[in-house]
Amino acid sequence: MRKSAQCVKPLGWHRACVGLALVDAELTAQVEALARVYLIPTAWKLLGAVALWIAGGWVIKLLRAALSRFLHLRNFDVTLASYVEGSSAILLQVLLFIAVLGVLGIETTSFAALLAAAALAVGAAWSGLLANFAAGVFLLVFRPFKVGDMIAAATVTGTVREIGLFVTSIVTADNVLTYVGNNRLFSDNVQNFSATPFRRVDLTVQLLPGVDSEVVTLRIRQRLRQIPHLLDTPAPVIEILSFNIVGTAVAPVLAVRPFCRNEHYAQVFFDTTRAIQETCVPVHV
Repeated sequence: MRKSAQCVKPLGWHRACVGLALVDAELTAQVEALARVYLIPTAWKLLGAVALWIAGGWVIKLLRAALSRFLHLRNFDVTLASYVEGSSAILLQVLLFIAVLGVLGIETTSFAALLAAAALAVGAAWSGLLANFAAGVFLLVFRPFKVGDMIAAATVTGTVREIGLFVTSIVTADNVLTYVGNNRLFSDNVQNFSATPFRRVDLTVQLLPGVDSEVVTLRIRQRLRQIPHLLDTPAPVIEILSFNIVGTAVAPVLAVRPFCRNEHYAQVFFDTTRAIQETCVPVHV
């Protein structure tokens, strides 16, 4: 009896060892299958996505540099060229991101639909900003003015410093930087003082009753010749504009209209006013 019991014990251990070996082999097979079916393909997808992102970013940089050189050679406006470069880079980045999602196996159709829905929601919430954006695009395309031009629009007069995607910055004559929404500029009347080679300075002189307007006109015309930056062609216009009642008599009003380049307007305006005051004493200005 003792001998048979001693024989049974090694036999039980052997069966247990065999069972453990079978379980171990089954687990190994399952892990190998998991790695073969999921882990290895996922790793390859991740490597492919990273490689595509790096290579795509490098290609986008090359394309942006090539586009920048092309726009520079074509003498595009600086603001328009910057806008085209930035918009192209953003579009290419979005396409690259969608391509990376496709490599990872993510369904891009649903993502595109989600992106479109988000864009629609943002567009409804930011309708004012989008109106300024669209107006900025039209300003860059039709170019009613450019950077450096002096304009008057939306109750602001000054020199254009920058035409942005949403706002345009204008420096006024008193050196104040003012930001105006592009939609206001595009929908309002715009006066571009830099579009023509010269502009006219409009001043008036109220003469006293009994003053000879011809003599005053001659004296003012002679004095205007001493003002720097005042153009000879076209010649200054000095004519009777209207008549006003001064006291109990009727006296003429002279229109004094010299011409100058836009950048000299303020100087010619003040110099002409001073010349009228010096010439027309005791005539009222």
